[in-house]
Amino acid sequence: MLDIDKFIQNYPFLSAFVSFIIGLCFMPMVLNIARKRNFVVKPNKRTSHEGIIPNVGGINIFISFLLTVFLFTFSIFSELQFTIVGVFIILLVGFVDDLIDIKPAWKLFGESASAFFLIVVSDIRMSSLHGFLGIYELPIGASYLLSFFVFILIINSLNLIDGIDGLASGLGILYCLFFAVYFHSVLFINLAISAYAMVGSLAVFFIYNVISGKRKIFMGDSGSLLLGYMIALYVFEFCDINTKVITPVSFHMSAAPAVAVCVLSVPLFDAMRVMLTRIIHGISPFRADKNHIHHWLLKSGLTHLQVTFLLIIISIFYIALGIVGRNWPIGLLVAVAFSIACVLTYILWRVVERKVLK
Repeated sequence: MLDIDKFIQNYPFLSAFVSFIIGLCFMPMVLNIARKRNFVVKPNKRTSHEGIIPNVGGINIFISFLLTVFLFTFSIFSELQFTIVGVFIILLVGFVDDLIDIKPAWKLFGESASAFFLIVVSDIRMSSLHGFLGIYELPIGASYLLSFFVFILIINSLNLIDGIDGLASGLGILYCLFFAVYFHSVLFINLAISAYAMVGSLAVFFIYNVISGKRKIFMGDSGSLLLGYMIALYVFEFCDINTKVITPVSFHMSAAPAVAVCVLSVPLFDAMRVMLTRIIHGISPFRADKNHIHHWLLKSGLTHLQVTFLLIIISIFYIALGIVGRNWPIGLLVAVAFSIACVLTYILWRVVERKVLK
């Protein structure tokens, strides 16, 4: 048993293969149950698909992810119990929203409940500003407030970006792979196992969502909210490691919060831009529309798959920017990332404007 544990600790990336195999085994069952129980979405004015498609792909992601984490980190599972409670809550909120489209206020309440178990009970949170504005260690109250804000921002940003085939899962694979490799490099093996497991689980969904044809499935809010929960957890741990843990110089990131902003730049900037635009026009920030970055790119003439891979490429660029500027002043790195996002958005807006006029 000790030899197996040692082998797993040496090769945590194997959890990606395990979760992938488990996901492949369970997906047909999830599809069949979804069709029998009518867990599906029909075409409407906000969608571009044809036919009736199951929308509970998040359930398969959850099953394969949780089983893999259980198999690979059984020895510390008791320490994760409250974190897992938060996972169950966010999965339930997303699943109910997929079925009956709950009101934003109730959705926010459910997200906050899951955040409570992650931030307050499990004590996984933002505890420092890493010197931004001269502030390092945060008072406990400020830490909770900041952590809740960041959690809600991340989880809803990833929820909002889930609008076309493969986008949320493709970005999720990239983000989880970044955190998995980092945690692996600084020897936080259990976190690496978890992130690698998410990569494998999301890869199965990506295949079914993008290239499976008649067996297509959507992630649904159950999947996008679950992904947001895990990404928020990884961001908190990533920042905490670079605050409290002595890491090798080559892996230390004094601007860790800004690096996290770079990693998640596409959904974060898009969510903030859309919300601000709605408020300026006197519309509720929670009202759904077709003003997201992927909608603009579709209007420019690109296909779903082209939009997905373009935004993944842009995200890779931003991750490279974060790595290069990992020890820059936090404000400088965020300002550079924000400025590039504004320039790219303006260019896209002009392209779409010309396309519409033609």
